[in-house]
Amino acid sequence: MNNYDDIIHLPHPVSKKHAPMSMMARAAQFAPFAALTGHNAAIAETARLTEEERSLSEMEQDELNRKMAWLQEHIGEKPLVSITHFVPDSRKSGGSIQQTAGHLKCIDLVEHLIILTDGQSIALRHVMNILVPDNI
Repeated sequence: MNNYDDIIHLPHPVSKKHAPMSMMARAAQFAPFAALTGHNAAIAETARLTEEERSLSEMEQDELNRKMAWLQEHIGEKPLVSITHFVPDSRKSGGSIQQTAGHLKCIDLVEHLIILTDGQSIALRHVMNILVPDNI
């Protein structure tokens, strides 16, 4: 006679107080847990690519200065501009090159910002190109 012969063929006990657990709830008890919380996020952040900010050539800088002078002369007209600029990444070195379009509100030479009518502001030092009406 084995140790469990007296109970091995008894019916499975069912609680009269508690409903049986669903299969999903039962499976959740045995699901793997995240032992390294945030590890996947850290890997994704490391894999995220950024670009280095590049310097403008002398010719590109002269062209940009000409466009800025045109914008200063026509600022009252609130011209539609498309600005290509570098946006530094807040979490790691480098950043991304973005294009922002809008109507020019003002050029703040004290804070060194281009401000658009929708409230967006772009640091002058990060501006790479400006497309103006008729591509001046």
